[in-house]
Amino acid sequence: MRFLFVHQNFPAQYRHLALQLAALGHEVAAIGEKANALRQRTRVPGIRLLGYELPAPLPADPLGAAIARGRAAADAAAVLRRDGFMPDVVLAHPGWGEATFLKDVFAAAKLVIYCEFFYRASGADVGFDPEFPPRPESLAQLRLRNAPFLIALDAADQGIAPTRWQKQQFPARHASQIAVVHDGIDTGAVKPDAGARLAVCGMELGPQDEVVTYVARNLEPYRGFHSFMRAIPEIQRRRPNAKIVVVGGDAVSYSPRLPPGETYRARLVKELGDAIDYSRVLMPGQLPYADYLRLLQISAAHVYLTYPFVLSWSMLEAMSAGALVVGSRTPPVEEVIAHGDNGLLADFFSPRDIAAQVERALAERGAMQAMRSRARESMLERYALKRCLQQQLALLGAPSRRPVAVA
Repeated sequence: MRFLFVHQNFPAQYRHLALQLAALGHEVAAIGEKANALRQRTRVPGIRLLGYELPAPLPADPLGAAIARGRAAADAAAVLRRDGFMPDVVLAHPGWGEATFLKDVFAAAKLVIYCEFFYRASGADVGFDPEFPPRPESLAQLRLRNAPFLIALDAADQGIAPTRWQKQQFPARHASQIAVVHDGIDTGAVKPDAGARLAVCGMELGPQDEVVTYVARNLEPYRGFHSFMRAIPEIQRRRPNAKIVVVGGDAVSYSPRLPPGETYRARLVKELGDAIDYSRVLMPGQLPYADYLRLLQISAAHVYLTYPFVLSWSMLEAMSAGALVVGSRTPPVEEVIAHGDNGLLADFFSPRDIAAQVERALAERGAMQAMRSRARESMLERYALKRCLQQQLALLGAPSRRPVAVA
């Protein structure tokens, strides 16, 4: 069979599936934004990768930008068609508009879209945090941000959402189109290691230390950075030997943009002043993946907080690595973590509750081993890469009796 993947930053969520299909002998091509495609070619052997160029300047409004990106992706798809590549299945992430015109280029192909998130004016991320209320104009923008998904759903033969809660955000009329299959966690690579050690900011840490970890792509409110920072003084008061490692960059991925030169980290540092003992807080920025993995392996308590929004791979990887996750009591987390069974839950808005759950994880560390083991079992049972890939292949009509060996 022939498969085409379309994602502005390919391989992104499609990495494992695309490589699996290529390894199984299928013909695989991909389309991504040109600048990203040039960087990614060495990471996807056996896959033909085309880059599309965006018009300059790109329209400022979300819908105009999505249409421009959709046209560029369709132009690249037309090049493949002229070269004789006619896919049986096209897989695309519609969030940036790239799926908008693909069905017009490959009418006979099965179009499968990645249903990551559908924005709502209430009941999910927007309006969740009273500290950052939505502006009237931002509500109108939601319809424009959802438009590429609605256009793609109308053309699509199948949708795939990574979690049940993310599927539920989409209009009910499309529910029958959308299957729930996670991208998969490589539980063979992301696993407990009792001997793991890591040097962070000049400090050597190991499993014997009271290591409290917090990880996000960027340190921002959508991932509860402000709530966690406000919990640190209480964590330090309760656990004076705790070493707190905060991993993440200072850009903004999802939250309200700040004035030039400002960061959420700087704001919180200023707000909390000397209430935090920074000799016991390590902020290395973003870490290489191998170091990030070792950090999860030595973590005694891993704090994951999120708005009702897309669930991060990092939480699932922490559980797969055997970490004890203290998660926010928000729907994406509650789908995975049952309080007291495979992790602990805390009120997103309560620094005191977050600190209390971290204290419990540290004070009852021996008793928590069963919970950490259950977290790992949860990943093996529901999110292991091999299991998820087999489900994806079945949906695509390309089941295989000889999948590439993954955990």
